[in-house]
Amino acid sequence: MVIFSIAFAYIEAAVVVYLRTIFHPEGFTFPLTDFGITPSRKQLLLTEIGREAASMVLISTAAWLFGQTLQQRFAYFLAIFAVWDIFYYIWLKTLINWPSSIMDWDILFLIPITWAGPLLAPVLISLTLLLFAVITLYRSCTGSPLEAAPIDWGGFILAGLVVVVSFCIAGRHIRKRDFKSHFYWPVFAVGLLSAVALFLKCLLKSK
Repeated sequence: MVIFSIAFAYIEAAVVVYLRTIFHPEGFTFPLTDFGITPSRKQLLLTEIGREAASMVLISTAAWLFGQTLQQRFAYFLAIFAVWDIFYYIWLKTLINWPSSIMDWDILFLIPITWAGPLLAPVLISLTLLLFAVITLYRSCTGSPLEAAPIDWGGFILAGLVVVVSFCIAGRHIRKRDFKSHFYWPVFAVGLLSAVALFLKCLLKSK
């Protein structure tokens, strides 16, 4: 699973190297410059959106094949996503010596709108998801799977949406000089810490 995730992260990083050469030949820096949407570049952006959706399908498929139960498959999805995301930045650092700092900003996702934020935020999420996955898989393999009620799942979804909103708000201001002020760390923290609290609740109530 780890080998698959690292290899897939390289593919992701390689595509981004090509895209930055095309869209930002003078350098990828924030605030982003308006490069203009010509028909050919619009086609490239639509292709990139499709590639992102395909990436989620591939991760989901791999998770389904690695796991045996629904809980294991979900845990493998979290693990693959986390390792893939972390090594994506490791590969970018290796290939183009970027980022220079964990606080550098990046475009994180384009579906349904642009997500953006400092790298520390998605890395924190990935580390948290990886921890969730390891614990869940361990419990599943030892015959004591985690117990999560429908209300817990609703809480996880809501916490995830809060995190996504924090990225989407920042994504609307990536061309402004004060772009950094539009990533609201308290909103992000509420979503992330809520997910951690819910996971601990599920862990404690499981046998």
